[in-house]
Amino acid sequence: MRKPIIAGNWKMFKTAAETRAFVRTFRPKVDNLKDREVVLCAPFTSLWALVEELKGSQVAVGAQNAHWEEKGAYTGEVAVGMLKEIGVRYVVVGHSERRQYFGETDATVNKRTLAVLAGGLTPISCIGETLQERESNQTFKVLERQVRESLKGLTSPADGVIAYEPVWAIGTGKTATPAQAEEAHNFIRKEFAKLYTDATAQAVRILYGGSVKPDNMASLMKQKDIDGGLVGGASLEADGFARIVLYDRQAAAAI
Repeated sequence: MRKPIIAGNWKMFKTAAETRAFVRTFRPKVDNLKDREVVLCAPFTSLWALVEELKGSQVAVGAQNAHWEEKGAYTGEVAVGMLKEIGVRYVVVGHSERRQYFGETDATVNKRTLAVLAGGLTPISCIGETLQERESNQTFKVLERQVRESLKGLTSPADGVIAYEPVWAIGTGKTATPAQAEEAHNFIRKEFAKLYTDATAQAVRILYGGSVKPDNMASLMKQKDIDGGLVGGASLEADGFARIVLYDRQAAAAI
């Protein structure tokens, strides 16, 4: 059975001091969870503070990017080994904002994904269609290309995590309905079955990302192919993100 993952992506928010304050509120609410993984993905400058505050916790630390080379003249980039050294366990790769604003392509996402795996960390590799692509009925064509190109060469796909994030639903307040999200997740899983085996496809964890909130997480998680969430803006506030993490627990109602 696939273990759910709920990851918060803070994007370019939270100083080190704000990170510490967040964890001191958030950690007691979720620290004893055993049936799901929780990840906080902070800006590079706040990662060390996050690692320190989460020592001994079940909550894992994630970065928002990593370069494919071990070292070199790549100003502004960070190597996988540098992240691993300080205690990072996950790395978001190929987020739509990286593709949109910083020129990421399927090819560079693939190189970063492979480097993260080779370095012993877990990539959360992002794929998803734009509004124009969805409205022109290109969703499945785009997802097929991204799975085949962004994720090619994986010897053990289940060692990584996939995040389906419809670009039209990120930061817009629009959310794919549970049925729309499930349809895309099921398609992605079938693509992995074609490329690998049914067993591999069933082992791969696929997260949904796109305006996830406390009031829609439970309905999304009822879908058989959705294994968690990559949460953006709603992960910035400790109580609200805790309610998302505790989506099916009575404890969430008390927060």
